[in-house]
Amino acid sequence: MARITTGVATSHVPAIGAAIDNQKTGTDYWRPLFAGYEPSKRWIAANTPDVVILVYNDHASAFSLDIVPTFAIGCADHYAPADEGWGPRPVPTVEGHPELAAHVTQSVIEQDFDLTIVNRMDVDHGLTVPLSLLFGQPKAWPVKVIPLAVNVVLYPPPSGRRCFELGKAIRRAVESFDEDLRVQVWGTGGMSHQLQGPRAGLINSPWDNAFLDRLIEDPDGLSRVPHLEYLREAGSEAIELVMWLTMRGALDDRVAVLHRFYHVPASNTAVGHLILESAP
Repeated sequence: MARITTGVATSHVPAIGAAIDNQKTGTDYWRPLFAGYEPSKRWIAANTPDVVILVYNDHASAFSLDIVPTFAIGCADHYAPADEGWGPRPVPTVEGHPELAAHVTQSVIEQDFDLTIVNRMDVDHGLTVPLSLLFGQPKAWPVKVIPLAVNVVLYPPPSGRRCFELGKAIRRAVESFDEDLRVQVWGTGGMSHQLQGPRAGLINSPWDNAFLDRLIEDPDGLSRVPHLEYLREAGSEAIELVMWLTMRGALDDRVAVLHRFYHVPASNTAVGHLILESAP
């Protein structure tokens, strides 16, 4: 039986990818951020899963405003790094797991979640930066990845509650797969940031850390927070944090915190990171 016992949450700031790709991780500006991920790199090396279901948002690489699926699951056997306007990142091709992806798709749709099935797409920094943060710069990614793209770009995005319940449905789907696989769910995006308008550059560290507390201790209550609070307290792009609730929904009610990290700033964004394990 496949199983999910751990989850990862992390920001996916594009400037982080640029710092890695251009060998800037040791500079005074970037060193503190990457130091916060060193424990995670050691942990993942000792606990490498077979498959990561990686929840992220596409940034007009696979989709455009012409077609914006609320939830889209990748069922292909591989995904190329996207060209986001300055060439693809120099990272390995992402290998998929079509069999598990197809099973999750059928199971989740039968649980009344309508997923868009994607058989060909490129993946941008929303997916590749988290992989780089945890795995560094390998010649090949050591895990297979099922991309799960969530619309947090065009209003209306899904609610935190919907994302939380989707995580529960994904766990049920994975546990009904008859191959023995270690699966992790990663939620990416956030934390507080706004990229435009008079509040551009907004960072709300107290709100961010309260969000981390509630994600650990009160995910059910956190899942009921309305969109307006994310926008008002943490900026327009902080709505990405609903994707972390998908990861949290895939774990038990009680979790142990294996690593927690928060850093300001990375570019004009607050960075948060958690590794959680279902409590025995």
